[in-house]
Amino acid sequence: MPRAAGTKDDRLQVRLDAASKSVLQRAASYRHKTVSQFVLATAMEEAEKVIRESEVVTLSSPDWTLFYEALTNPPAPNTALRKAFATYQKTNG
Repeated sequence: MPRAAGTKDDRLQVRLDAASKSVLQRAASYRHKTVSQFVLATAMEEAEKVIRESEVVTLSSPDWTLFYEALTNPPAPNTALRKAFATYQKTNG
């Protein structure tokens, strides 16, 4: 029988001391969630934050202007770039 979309079949086990568990239970109760719901929601928020910080580049207005200018009006290839491209073509083309 096929599983329904969104079915939760994977588990993640965490070992923790009694004091940590008590803090998580207390925090979860303030959010009206189970400890599992609280830990998953909090971990997902932090995971998404870490991913954004690692994968998204944010530029200031002056930096964006420089970046855009380099993309729209790139400088002519110099000798080193032409040589590197020739080497690339020999090995890959």
